[in-house]
Amino acid sequence: MTTKNLISVALRYGAVFLDINREEVNNSAIHNSGKGLVVSVPEMAFIARLKENGYSVSEELLHALSTVSTDRLAEITKYINDVMGVNLNWAPLVKGWDVPTGESLADHIITLVANFFGEEAGFKGTTLPCGHLIPEGTFPLERYNGCPFCGTQFNTSNFVYKGQASKLKMLNLFTLDDMRKLFGKLLASPTPLDATQRDSLEKLLDVFALPENPRITMKETAMLVTKTLAEKGRYDEAQVLMTSPADILRFLWYEKTGRVQIIKPKTLVEHAGKLYSHMWGSLDKSADASAEMKKKLMLKYDRKACMRTARWMNALPMTPQQAAEQMNPKRGMWVRMIRALRLGEYSRKKGFEHLAEILDVFYKQEYHTWQGNVDKAQRANDAETTLELLKQRPGLFARCLFATMLRFGSDKVIAAFEHVADKMPARLLISLSNAAEIYFDPESERIAHPVTGVTHRLEPNKMLSLYDKEELDKMVKAVGDVFSRSMARRFAEQKTESKTIFIDKQLYDIPVSVGNRSETIQDTSCALMGTRFPVEGDAVRLFLQWGKGLHAMHLDMDLSCRISLPDNIVVECAYYSLTCPGAKHSGDIRSTPEMVGTAEYIELSMPELEAAGAKYVTFTCNAYSVGALSPNLVVGWMNSAFPMQVSEETGVAYDPSCVQHMVRISQTNLSKGLVFGVLDVVKRQIIWLEMPFTSQNIKGADNKSVEALLRKLEARLSVGGLLEIKAKAQGLTIVENAEDADEKYDYEWAKMGDYGF
Repeated sequence: MTTKNLISVALRYGAVFLDINREEVNNSAIHNSGKGLVVSVPEMAFIARLKENGYSVSEELLHALSTVSTDRLAEITKYINDVMGVNLNWAPLVKGWDVPTGESLADHIITLVANFFGEEAGFKGTTLPCGHLIPEGTFPLERYNGCPFCGTQFNTSNFVYKGQASKLKMLNLFTLDDMRKLFGKLLASPTPLDATQRDSLEKLLDVFALPENPRITMKETAMLVTKTLAEKGRYDEAQVLMTSPADILRFLWYEKTGRVQIIKPKTLVEHAGKLYSHMWGSLDKSADASAEMKKKLMLKYDRKACMRTARWMNALPMTPQQAAEQMNPKRGMWVRMIRALRLGEYSRKKGFEHLAEILDVFYKQEYHTWQGNVDKAQRANDAETTLELLKQRPGLFARCLFATMLRFGSDKVIAAFEHVADKMPARLLISLSNAAEIYFDPESERIAHPVTGVTHRLEPNKMLSLYDKEELDKMVKAVGDVFSRSMARRFAEQKTESKTIFIDKQLYDIPVSVGNRSETIQDTSCALMGTRFPVEGDAVRLFLQWGKGLHAMHLDMDLSCRISLPDNIVVECAYYSLTCPGAKHSGDIRSTPEMVGTAEYIELSMPELEAAGAKYVTFTCNAYSVGALSPNLVVGWMNSAFPMQVSEETGVAYDPSCVQHMVRISQTNLSKGLVFGVLDVVKRQIIWLEMPFTSQNIKGADNKSVEALLRKLEARLSVGGLLEIKAKAQGLTIVENAEDADEKYDYEWAKMGDYGF
């Protein structure tokens, strides 16, 4: 299990993990430099299997492979094949679906009538294993792998195409030292970890011990580490990370739900019912789903968990008044937690006097809240008192900065904010700089998409109407200037001997990873949301695979796309419209076969889209039938400068070597639909984004919300832009060639998420 964890994490960072010493590999390469490299048969076979999956190897990795056993090479090959899904069922409903079957709504209506009245009414045709009668003259059954009426698949195929890709992705060598460095970077990440990074950190926590003095700056990361330590009974080690009641409550919630964000239980219960609201008999199913969520959220703790929490609360390094004030915003949840964890009982035991004082102050409400004082000062329109209070809590000052600027004026608020800017995490300043342009635009709607998948469009702040465009532009610039000055000071404090710096052009297309965290898992990459992928050929092929490891059942997941044409015309390619200008669908499967899952595809033709004047194509996947999107559902797209085949016999159109990007739905997913990419037809680029929504098909994906998210991503600071600030602050000269630079920053570096602040 340990080795598999390391192999899986390395692949995400474009590498192969080998438990060897890098110095020995380099010494061997130097020693044999004049003799030529001899590649064994197992190594050649391994490299060939990698090529079939779209990978090549670096020279260093090629040398290292000679030190690895055949069994280890076979283990790595098996893992990569599992990740790429080469042994799953990739047959869609229609054979050779790049040629339309010509099925129509009339075929479905005639089949419906025939199955209602039966053969006794004179209908002739073929009765399929699912029991449906397909009348003569309707669907061309020889073109289907299953029932065209109910979408049940009968014929499967674990055959996939291999090696059609026009470009191979290079794999580098990762040793145990590389893994330790990655482990340290994930622990010390200055930005919140996305789902892929969290999963990688969990895998590495199974391998490496926590450092004695860990530098963990993010609360979310601390929660994941605490949970791992708690599961192993190492409560005293975890105490170092529990510094406030907020930390303890966040951990209790994370332990219960797997989520760092604390959502009201009532919200989760209501959301669980809404996922079934569209179904026949929805009242019963919604009630059952809500009841199941209530049961899951019930607060039941054993004595070990109660004692652990009591000890953490008793050891908090703050006064009872400070602790009670922090507990106040979540007072209702705390009252229930105190009861469920028997903290009142433990507070009466010897040695738990501090816990007793905290609970006494909390229940008697003998404390003043900072937020209450701020609200009082704002109601009195007292700018001086408000700003002095906000300076006491820099993080909260950052979160209400824009609204405070509109209330009291830009100059006064920015001057106060400048005093505390260097005290707050750089990610907050970056978030503010990214968001300012959209927030201060009276015509621009903002979007918010909480973890429940309900995307909200937020109306502009009404106070924006009090200012003219020139004043609002000045506010945007003021926020950006504060960020630039603060980052310049931070970078200037970092001593360096370097004189030159290389910044890869690709980094200007990658937004700094702050906000909009991805909740899907990437097994073959670590791309940042907003990354743009070039389209090399004339076709983009979307794919959806689900049902892996599940028994045959009705499980209807849908792959769809929406094409934006001139004159505000929109067409959709989905289960209800299998062909449209520039797109073809492989057919709607609604029941999965045994264990191997099933697949749907959509082929996008770039020449046809360009001829039609298409601007954007939005990619979505949805759970039509049950609850949220199926865990471990895999969705993504393929792209190659060479033509990609479609099997006439089975309809299989998957080639792992052509996969440009794919993501896997995590177990904690709550969304019913997901926008996972947008094709910019004119620029021939695919923007990877992740926007959940609550709808059983693509019609619920709001175009305005998608466009708002795109604008938000475009407005965000790029990694390249951040490095330019670093270069200026440290007096570095930007050079065009990486070989001429003292410091080199490319896409592989960006994936590590260590931006130097």
